[in-house]
Amino acid sequence: MIQIRPVSELRNNFPGIEKIVNSGNEVYLTKNGYGAMVVLSLEKYAELTDDIELKLDEADRAAAMTGERLTHEDVFGKYRV
Repeated sequence: MIQIRPVSELRNNFPGIEKIVNSGNEVYLTKNGYGAMVVLSLEKYAELTDDIELKLDEADRAAAMTGERLTHEDVFGKYRV
């Protein structure tokens, strides 16, 4: 179940937010009724970012083996909407 809480609850009920996050769920925090941020456990954050670090390392190794260099536009240009 999605957990949406006002950002003030982070200050006023940190143990409750921590319990939700440590159970593997994220908590969406709102400010003045609008989404402000998401709180996740370190483990969840690592799941989201570890693959990115591996891919960047792989790209660095590939770049070291070739003289080819791509511009930002070469890489991301076709993905813009």
